[in-house]
Amino acid sequence: MKWCATLKRLYETCDFSYWKTKTPEATIRRIFQNSKHTFRVETGLWALEEFRDSILQKFELKIGDKHSEEQFSHGYYQGLLVEIGKDKKMKTYIPAQDKNRKFLSQPLGNITDITSIPNFTYDNLLKKAKTIDVIWFNERNMPSHFYEVEHTTDIKNSLSKFYELQDFFANFYCCQCTSEK
Repeated sequence: MKWCATLKRLYETCDFSYWKTKTPEATIRRIFQNSKHTFRVETGLWALEEFRDSILQKFELKIGDKHSEEQFSHGYYQGLLVEIGKDKKMKTYIPAQDKNRKFLSQPLGNITDITSIPNFTYDNLLKKAKTIDVIWFNERNMPSHFYEVEHTTDIKNSLSKFYELQDFFANFYCCQCTSEK
């Protein structure tokens, strides 16, 4: 949508070359958080106040509505993690079963870099890794970060996957998604 953007997209569109600040991204966050001309649609997603009604209508958002909460839950947070990984120049992966989940108005499969996981280890460990919600791979196709997004599932399953993959030099994160504003 034209009048809303994630913070990553905002950073990409700004020319920082003439800014006299050492932390331009922090400045953008502050501007958007304190401006009367913008509002927070959801975590990491900002919009212009003058388009509030059309944006809320576009995403069919209603406070306390179950559909609204589902739209900005698991798939949305996976999409944010993919965007952050791409911003850090990592190759991003999501499992095949999540490729049709929506991140804003597009399927997650359209924004990830790779659709199949690189063969970085033994088959039994690859089988576990293929089910992790988001994986960032470095330039050598080795996993750098593993992310599990928890919304309604039991965290024990995520910890079990991480336990199996603990011998890799990678970071492991469980992210709890919430629609609280």
